[in-house]
Amino acid sequence: MEDNKRWLLVAAVAPVLWGSTYFVTRTFLPPGALWGGTLRALPAGLLLLVLVRRIPRGSWWWKVVVLGVLNVGGFFALVYQAAQLLPSSIASTVMATAPIALAVLAWLLLGERPSGWHLAGASVGIGGVALLLLGGSGLVDGAGVVVSVAAMASSSLGFVLGKKWNPEVGVLPSTAWQLVVGGVLLLPVAFLVEGPPPRLDPVALTATVWLTVVATALAYVAWFAALDHLRGDVIGLVGLLNPVAGVLLGVLVGGETIGSRQLIGLTLVLIGIAGPLLIRRRSTTATGRSARPHP
Repeated sequence: MEDNKRWLLVAAVAPVLWGSTYFVTRTFLPPGALWGGTLRALPAGLLLLVLVRRIPRGSWWWKVVVLGVLNVGGFFALVYQAAQLLPSSIASTVMATAPIALAVLAWLLLGERPSGWHLAGASVGIGGVALLLLGGSGLVDGAGVVVSVAAMASSSLGFVLGKKWNPEVGVLPSTAWQLVVGGVLLLPVAFLVEGPPPRLDPVALTATVWLTVVATALAYVAWFAALDHLRGDVIGLVGLLNPVAGVLLGVLVGGETIGSRQLIGLTLVLIGIAGPLLIRRRSTTATGRSARPHP
């Protein structure tokens, strides 16, 4: 149980840091989501490669390409396209359904039967995210919803496959090569769609370093390390901290305000995350006590 607590904290690092990308990108960086993704992924991957210094061998070549597309290159491109077609609140709410997708895929591919409590918590959390982010958005582009669902499915499948394949080479080499492959795939797309890379002033350069080193390299390593130790339905719940962190950072640092609807949504998200984990902890503790021999 203590190990689970520790790995839950490690898992929480990733969505909290990913949540900071919304505020940092919107506040300090020039427009250009594809270049933003490229400048996050490729330098982060190269930085990790300097640390691990390992070349893929055998089947790992095609596996790392699959993971690099699903978790980084294809995912960032789909998120970019969704952002062009949908309000960010709707796109983020669609992405928040990932805990259920993760749980189902982990069941199908890894044999991890999802807990009913975790699925219930995910449903409550998704409802909370909807309250937290959604407002009057007018007509919704159906194609944008499809693209956003594709982005969510891409990352969910990539995370589950990463959980399955990462032990073959280790978390650091796998994460490094995923980021490199994803960044290399994004590079020509960014040139074609957005033109030459944007010029970065000192503030934007500092923000890019934060996104690259902390919100990408560190966050992805923490996430995949936790995936090695936690079930898919558990880590999916922790991922709901992503929009919560984004909203709270906007309030605490950006001076944004939230109303009663957002506060209710925030409460529901936290209940959806914490409730199933506390119930599981109590049931595990009770089972452990009942298994002890009586004096």
